[in-house]
Amino acid sequence: MSKIVVGVDGSPSAVNAAVWAARDAAARSEVLRLVHTYFVPMRGYPGFLATYPEVREGMRHQGQIWLDEARTAAEQAAPGVEVETDLLEGEVVPALLEESAGARLVVIGSRGLGGFTGMLVGSVAVALAAHGDCPVTVVRGAKPSDQPPVKGPVVVGVDGSEASLNALEFAFEEASARGVRLIAVHTWNDVTLEATLRMYPFSVDPADVDAEEKAVLDAQVALWQDKFPGVEVETVVERGRPVRALLERAGRAQLVVVGSRGRGGFTGMLLGSTSRALVTHAPCPVAIVRPPAGTGRAETDGAA
Repeated sequence: MSKIVVGVDGSPSAVNAAVWAARDAAARSEVLRLVHTYFVPMRGYPGFLATYPEVREGMRHQGQIWLDEARTAAEQAAPGVEVETDLLEGEVVPALLEESAGARLVVIGSRGLGGFTGMLVGSVAVALAAHGDCPVTVVRGAKPSDQPPVKGPVVVGVDGSEASLNALEFAFEEASARGVRLIAVHTWNDVTLEATLRMYPFSVDPADVDAEEKAVLDAQVALWQDKFPGVEVETVVERGRPVRALLERAGRAQLVVVGSRGRGGFTGMLLGSTSRALVTHAPCPVAIVRPPAGTGRAETDGAA
């Protein structure tokens, strides 16, 4: 059976992530795997108050409590879902990267323990999106304490990059599993217009660019329509910034899907500007899909 892995750290955001993943796992008859990773520092705490073994045991005990809390919430949200839990000792990022090798999806909360907005996103989601073996979903609501929405369409950003085409496939799968509409969004800007002008030295009507870009988007969507005939699809092409277009639709969506890296960026960047903005500001869960390992593409901007 395939499985969904959730990183649990004791924060309310992580519990929300576990509940969200439990519903997704139950709908697909998948295993929900809840993981807590703890790291025991060799120094930095007063040795006369606690020994290393005592600190280690205390962290294991607290981690198990957090796992139990997440498991209870998950089982209440999705009765009958198969849940397994695991306490792992070590660094969080390497542990979740290893977990991603055997998972369909890794899910984390958007706000880690301690209340620093973006802390978990910055340290974990970026690494998973850059190096993980499966997509990662950051579970968000309109506010840090809010439950994520469960109604609305799936929205996907498409720019023609390999990462965004993989995101399109993932978005079709999610929309099909949830029985909701899919909205595929593509944006173009003045750079696109200037490139068109260089190809055609006469005046170019932006409406013509709209039509050309939409034809390309429709063709990319059509590649998956036959495989998912039950999914109603709306294609949208706009002039402007991808972040603005996707955030505008995220307010009415239950999930936004983007590629980890888009067109025209710099080799080595870990997460594109669009993806980073969405996992920090979107009012709904954000799934980040990376290209298959070994493609060697220098793609860095999530959606365009």
